[in-house]
Amino acid sequence: MVAPIRQSRAADAPRALYTPDQRARRDATVWTRVQGVLAILQFAVFLVSLALVLRWALTGEGYAAATVSIVVKSGVLAAIMVTGSIWEKVVFDRWLLAPAFFWEDMVSFVVIALHGAYVAALLGGWLSPRELIALALAAYVAYALNAAQFVMKLRAARLQGAAGVSA
Repeated sequence: MVAPIRQSRAADAPRALYTPDQRARRDATVWTRVQGVLAILQFAVFLVSLALVLRWALTGEGYAAATVSIVVKSGVLAAIMVTGSIWEKVVFDRWLLAPAFFWEDMVSFVVIALHGAYVAALLGGWLSPRELIALALAAYVAYALNAAQFVMKLRAARLQGAAGVSA
């Protein structure tokens, strides 16, 4: 019988999200602050828009306001995606899909695709109002999942920073 191979404790240790150099770049760049401001703005726009969308879905009132709010949410999303890729380039030297944020970026692609599909369908007149609102709600569910990913990643980064975990 062959004894199992023991892995080193280093393999079991949590991997840091940032190397010391990446953490320094993250802390020094204005894009970190821009991302923080846009994330808060986007979440506020999301909450207002969600309320307007649900109001229309439940009462049939306020379709124009719901539509404008979804377009505004899509615009803020585009801004955070562009500035987020700049942030990744500064911090990780990759425009997107840095290993530390690979899955967050992948889900972000789904989120931006759904928002983009909404805007295209709205402008193209391809869907009914009910179908457009359903598409917007699908985009919002994806956004909520993506936002949760980023919140968990931010929490992990804070915990690792406090614990002194390095790559």
